[in-house]
Amino acid sequence: MKKSIVLVTLVIWSTFAMAQKPTKLDSIKIIPLDTVYWKRSAQFGINLNQGSFSSNWKGGGVNSVALGAFFNAKSDYMQRRFNWTSEVQLQYGIVKNEGQNSRKNVDRIFLDTKVGNRLSPVWLAFGNINFLSQFAPGYRYETLPSGGERSVLISSLFSPAFLTESIGLEYKPVTYFNLQFGLGTIRQTFVLDDDITIGEPTRYGVPPGKNVRNEFAFQLIANFDKNVAENLNLKARYQLFANYATLDAIDHRLDLALTAKVNKYINVNLTGIFLYDQDQDDAIQYSQGLAIGFLYSF
Repeated sequence: MKKSIVLVTLVIWSTFAMAQKPTKLDSIKIIPLDTVYWKRSAQFGINLNQGSFSSNWKGGGVNSVALGAFFNAKSDYMQRRFNWTSEVQLQYGIVKNEGQNSRKNVDRIFLDTKVGNRLSPVWLAFGNINFLSQFAPGYRYETLPSGGERSVLISSLFSPAFLTESIGLEYKPVTYFNLQFGLGTIRQTFVLDDDITIGEPTRYGVPPGKNVRNEFAFQLIANFDKNVAENLNLKARYQLFANYATLDAIDHRLDLALTAKVNKYINVNLTGIFLYDQDQDDAIQYSQGLAIGFLYSF
């Protein structure tokens, strides 16, 4: 119940930030201390990929269809020395190959809200709350000696989930780039589904017999979000997480998204995630996706 209240509070906080009335924003690189503005944006999209082959197609292949949806929203408020930024990213998609049950190919819940007080035109002291999880169960598929297949549950909603609270200093020289130095960062890792067995005995770093793990750490985050060419946007987020108790096992995560806008409602997305976390795997994990679909911005 306590965990649910924290999550609901975070969602309400982020949603409230995006519901305020905006004022005009001048195009600037370094923000004067007397500037007052709201900058808001939101996007909703649906992606559909499909492929089919005749029974005598010599090139090989399998009939498939994939459907995905996403919602992104962001607000940035500045009044003199006070800055408040909130962001929501929700993504979910499934793929259906002929002869197999449907499987998800993307699943993400990302909520982030940050308040800061400007110490100079480019430096802020900040406090930040971040939540990361997924909507649906995830499975690892294994081939049996008989040729059949079995699915092993390796993740689900709140298993894992990461709630991070951080305070520190932020360097923000321009509106599209910033560096956050989380000198005092606390992260809770949740694994609420007792059927999750991946990584035993720790299960994403959570000790046996427990559902949550607390870590005190240093965190570095770099954000970049800019139109690098006409109708072409690049968004990148790099996160370094160093537990003060285990500095020999530093976590790294890089999220990349390149979006090309074909016209008002059609876009092409290329996304990638690179993750290194010894609590999950000793090797680098990565995922990549390419999709074309409908996009509505407001």
